[in-house]
Order: sequence, then C-alpha cells, then structure tokens
Amino acid sequence: MASKEEIKNFLKEIEVDDLVRNVQIMGDTVIIDMLSHSPALHEKKRLETAMHTAFEQKLGKDVQLKLNISVEVPEKKDSRGNAIPGIKNIIAVASGKGGVGKSTVASNLATALVKMGFKVGLLDADIYGPSVPTMFDVTNEKPLSDNNKIIPVESYGVKLLSLGFFAGANQAVIWRGAMASKAIHQLLHDANWGELDFLLIDLPPGTGDIHLSIVQEVPVTGSVIVSTPQHVALTDVKKGVAMFQMPEINVPVLGLIENMAYFTPKELPNNKYYIFGKKGVKKLAESMDLPFLGEIPIIQSIREASDYGRPAVLQEDEMVSGIYMNLAKNMISSLVKRNEDLPPSEAVRITTMAGCSNN
Repeated sequence: MASKEEIKNFLKEIEVDDLVRNVQIMGDTVIIDMLSHSPALHEKKRLETAMHTAFEQKLGKDVQLKLNISVEVPEKKDSRGNAIPGIKNIIAVASGKGGVGKSTVASNLATALVKMGFKVGLLDADIYGPSVPTMFDVTNEKPLSDNNKIIPVESYGVKLLSLGFFAGANQAVIWRGAMASKAIHQLLHDANWGELDFLLIDLPPGTGDIHLSIVQEVPVTGSVIVSTPQHVALTDVKKGVAMFQMPEINVPVLGLIENMAYFTPKELPNNKYYIFGKKGVKKLAESMDLPFLGEIPIIQSIREASDYGRPAVLQEDEMVSGIYMNLAKNMISSLVKRNEDLPPSEAVRITTMAGCSNN
C-alpha cells in the first residue's frame, strides 16, 4: 500500500492536486475529498471515472478509492470577459449534441466570411474531437511562437488554432475541466490573432465547462446553434439556447442552422427526402422567437470536401457555395439587428452589411 506522501505525489502527477482538499488512508482504502468546478452531473461523473481509472492503473485493483466530490463554482467574472485586442466580434458556434455537423458549418462559415472580404480566425475548442485541422488540411502543421505568443496556422485565409495541433493524431485527450479551461485561455489570450473582424469558436457539443470558460474569458458577441431536424437533437438545442440566455451568461443567440435538412438525388433533382424530419429547426426557431439562418441539405460533396481538407464553400458548384454564403450573410444580418436592439459589448464593431460580396 502506498504511503500518504506517495498518494499526494501521484495526485500532483495527474494534475488534480489543486482540487484535493484532504487525503486519508484507512487500510486498503484511500479516501479523498475533492472539488469539481462544474455543477454538471456528467462533469462530476467524468472526474470520478478518470480518478478511479488512474488509481487502478497506478496502484492496482486491491486499493479501494473512495471519493467525496463536492462542487465549487469558480468566482464568476464579468460574463463579457476580457476583450482580445484587435478582435472585433467573437461568435460561438455550438450544438446541443454531437454528430450534427457543427464543425463543418463553423469551417465553412469562417471561409465564407473570408470570401466576403472579412479578416477571420477560427478557434477549435472541441477538446474531445478537434477536427478543424483535418477540415483545413493542416493536420501536420504546428503553430509557431514569437515573443511568447502562439502564431495561428493559416489556411484558405482563415487563421486557425486547435487543440488538435498539440495532441497526436492517435492520442486521446483526457482532461479535467480546469486543464481544458487553462488551454482555452492560452489559445485565446496567449495567441497573436492580429486584426480580426470575426473570431469563430467551434465549441464542444452540449453544455459544460468549456462553454462557461469561453463566456468568462472573452466578450462573446453572439452564438450560432447548429442542429439536425430530428426530435432528439432539437431537445438538446433547447438546452443550449437556455444556457446562452441565462442571465449570468447573457449571450445573444444570432440564430439556428438546420444541417442535413433533406436529401435530393442527382437523378431526381425535384425530389426532397426528409430523412431526419422536416423543417424541425425552422419550426423550433419560430417557436422560440429566434432567427432561422438557413438549411443545409445532405450533399455528398460537402462531406468529401471536409475529408479532403478544403471547405465546401470554395467549390465551383454555385449551389453548394451559395448555401454557406447565404448562411454567413444571414448571420451578419442577425448580428446587425442584435447591435441595434441590444447594448453592444466591448467587442462589437460591425454595424452594416456594406462591402459584403460573393467575390
């Protein structure tokens, strides 16, 4: 059986010592009192599972670990966060659940904004499945540093930072909330983003520590939520909207996007097959009095473009390109209205659509 000092050293190795408040050893049982920074049940369960796995690997199955996890919500900062010099608007791209194509939408929105003449950055904050490096064909790139500042990788005119740049392709990223939040802080504030009209943040699916960290770290101008039209996805969209609309967070929802809206075979161009349900996101947006930014059908070339590493909005196919260009224009229109109707945060700058073009 390990000594109390050895247990404490091990807790430092796995970087949870700042959460531990007390360690006791009684026979073959190690009793640890510790904190969880998130009140979310799934985050607490994730911490518990990670601790048991780590202890079993280190000390074997004979040692019994008993955890007493209490919740300590960090002292709340101003929900508008600290502005990043040079960045005018920060847009969070979120989804209620995974697998709805959020990262594909974020990548194409960012590239569409570049085509419209804006200076754009994209932060891939999905710690559990960072996919932006693949979608921009920069999986083998590594950000450089200059004067202790991280230099984003640039592809197709978009400045990119992703946690995927700092983890191996086959390496599982198993981080507790505090570690992930620290990484996000560095990618936001310790990076040289330069002058940007837009910084899009591709958030993990659901709601959790990363979402709270983002709104505490920076002045989020607005959020865009992506969903498929099926009922199980829409239920989670409501939770995502509710999170952004909480008084403590108060981030305007610029609109909803319906992905995988329908399928049209090439041989039957006038037919639409609503595989996941018909106009579910549009109806939800109307019922919640939120802007509906548009729909994206199931098109094979969109998937192929993501896998190939070249955003679909760059295709010569006018229909595919036009879909994302219209989504970007509708997002900006919603942003303009948001600026007219609501008190602007420090970071809001764009007040007109003038200058936008498809060229």
